[in-house]
Amino acid sequence: MRKKGITAESLREMFQKAGTEADVRLIPGEEICDAVRAAVKAGTDAVVAGGGDGTIRAVASVLVDGQVPLGVLPLGTLNHFAGDLKIPVDLEAAVRLIAEGEVHRLDVGEVNGEIFLNNSSLGFYPPIVQARDQEMKRFKRGKWLAMAIATFRLLPKLSSLHVKISSGDWQVERKTELIFVGNNEYGFSAFAHGAPDRLEESGNLYLYLARSRSRLSLFGLALVGLVRDIKQTRSVEDWRLPEFKVEVRGGHSIPVAFDGEVSKMRSPLLYRTRPRALPVIIPRPEPPPSQEPPAPR
Repeated sequence: MRKKGITAESLREMFQKAGTEADVRLIPGEEICDAVRAAVKAGTDAVVAGGGDGTIRAVASVLVDGQVPLGVLPLGTLNHFAGDLKIPVDLEAAVRLIAEGEVHRLDVGEVNGEIFLNNSSLGFYPPIVQARDQEMKRFKRGKWLAMAIATFRLLPKLSSLHVKISSGDWQVERKTELIFVGNNEYGFSAFAHGAPDRLEESGNLYLYLARSRSRLSLFGLALVGLVRDIKQTRSVEDWRLPEFKVEVRGGHSIPVAFDGEVSKMRSPLLYRTRPRALPVIIPRPEPPPSQEPPAPR
């Protein structure tokens, strides 16, 4: 739990006030999956994860394809998953949602056996995330400052990827700085970043590829994103596919990001969607406004 002033006891009290009992535990990251498996085996009604997107993904990796729903308390830095689902940032409101919300099964993505809830990427972004984490750990820097320093240091040194992307009989070959795979359709601008319709069940992954030929043009693409969605430019190609393969020239292990975490994976990368695989507690839809009869004349 990263927010100041939040303890296991204060969370228990919030759940009690919302009319439900909760077994609240502070669990180290490396023990999360085992703790979730034990909770499911014990017959829990729901498993609630408090943290950022990486923590939520770890819990979801155990609950996927099961019947025990995931509850989310947005206690991380960015909380993309919670934000896309309209889960309140206010902690007491998020607790009430878990007690009063409804369960909806969401699509998840998978790459080489690892699930992701939001997105996965390869190219310049994963090495920068790794360098950011090293900055945070070594120098105790904040996440945003560490990210800025890592980007400044690494971006001029990173090389392009030569990839072949294929699905069935279809294939393309490209040289690119970035491949981005979303679990839903994404907006890419300063005013519309993220997946606005997480409840959509399209049965596809959304694949985006930057066609910039240099780091300078990539920087220019980022500037365009300040005023409009870069998907509307010629510098971005996109496809909707239920599954596809990404082969990276050289066949070596490459860093792959998923939901803010990075892991080394060997090419080829096998991506696929898993429709309605994850039960999640989300806000109940607001009732339609009542239609009052017209006043008599």
